[in-house]
Amino acid sequence: MNIKAYLTEIALQNGLAAESMQFPDCEIDPVKIKVIMINEVVPKNPDDWFYSETSDPENRRNALGLFDSAGVPVKSMRDILNLGIYITSALKTPKESSTADPEVIKAQLPLLEAELELFPNLKVIMLMGDVAIKAVNMIAKAKTKKNACPSGAAGRRQHWDNNEFYWGGIRVFPSYIMTGKNLLIEPFKRDTITEDIRRMMEIIKNV
Repeated sequence: MNIKAYLTEIALQNGLAAESMQFPDCEIDPVKIKVIMINEVVPKNPDDWFYSETSDPENRRNALGLFDSAGVPVKSMRDILNLGIYITSALKTPKESSTADPEVIKAQLPLLEAELELFPNLKVIMLMGDVAIKAVNMIAKAKTKKNACPSGAAGRRQHWDNNEFYWGGIRVFPSYIMTGKNLLIEPFKRDTITEDIRRMMEIIKNV
């Protein structure tokens, strides 16, 4: 199935302007997806998006570099998908300021919820940044009255103290945003993501 076509339909059903959104334009078999990595937000320039058709989009370069650092040799988004890993973002439109508008997060929740429900064999949800954590917690709380994991820095700290979080039997990793210049400015975040990818790969290789 084509994810872009699927999410475009979900957007239209929920009164959202699909034409202004960036969706993963890829063909997938939902039953083969074991991991969903949810980054915070799409870039202002669509040419920088993970799934851009440009030769070397910034988001894809970052993702491939993180996997390489974790000892997972991949050269394309298709290689990542073939591992059973699907990458998306919590927000399908760029942020208008330095922080994400809570109303925009709420309005776009049906899209993320539709993505999460698409994969029957999901084993790991990786939350790459605070917006992703907040969005998934909003979905989880609406369904179960409980967060999928503690919010923000508290969740990451507990995660790194070897606490394990589960939502409906799916392992939840609260991590850092996987794009942007923060990975250069704060290298510990890159190291943290790299280790989280290693942990995630250990989980799915035994499934």
